[in-house]
Amino acid sequence: MEVAMSGSERDDKKSRLGVSRNSMSDETGRPTREEAERAVRTLLRWTGEDPKRDGLLDTPSRVVRAYEEFFRGYAQDPVEILSRTFEETEGYDEMVVLRGIRFESFCEHHMAPIIGQAWVGYMPSGRVVGISKLARVVDAYAKRLQIQEKMTAQIANTINDVLQPHGVAVVLKGIHHCMTTRGVHKPGTDMVTSRMLGCFRDNAMTRQEFLTMIE
Repeated sequence: MEVAMSGSERDDKKSRLGVSRNSMSDETGRPTREEAERAVRTLLRWTGEDPKRDGLLDTPSRVVRAYEEFFRGYAQDPVEILSRTFEETEGYDEMVVLRGIRFESFCEHHMAPIIGQAWVGYMPSGRVVGISKLARVVDAYAKRLQIQEKMTAQIANTINDVLQPHGVAVVLKGIHHCMTTRGVHKPGTDMVTSRMLGCFRDNAMTRQEFLTMIE
């Protein structure tokens, strides 16, 4: 009769068999670190390189570590980031704007860098959030495979859903290396996207005030 083992017992057994945690897929089917490093070696060979030469011996592990940083946003919950708010604002009800938030993302079509800045504003309705949290929300969505239009909407929609302010305004400006260093090769170009909700969408004067503040 087969006896069920706990997770720790299975890990101990695999350890005795010489199987490391790095070589085991998780419950979601996500590839292991060793599989990811093998994939990098395959790509190096595909380019015509020799992964065994001195300069490339540690490249697969470096690339995997870099990807953990590039795409850490998948492990971050933007809603949780915004969950702690403050109500002691002494009646403050004017817009809050955080300007020039640098972000680094990657195009989901070519996995080429998108480097840019974000401007985020909202009109409080009794609650405000620490300004670093706004920057962290931008970072949480940027550190994923993205298109700029979706990222803009994600940032604005999340702030709107969690804080429930009178309005939210988000503007992103990004340089897309998928078109500056490949393809049409047009350096010096950037892309601007915006998402206006609530009073920023409905009131032209409020929207113009925000746009003036970010110039």
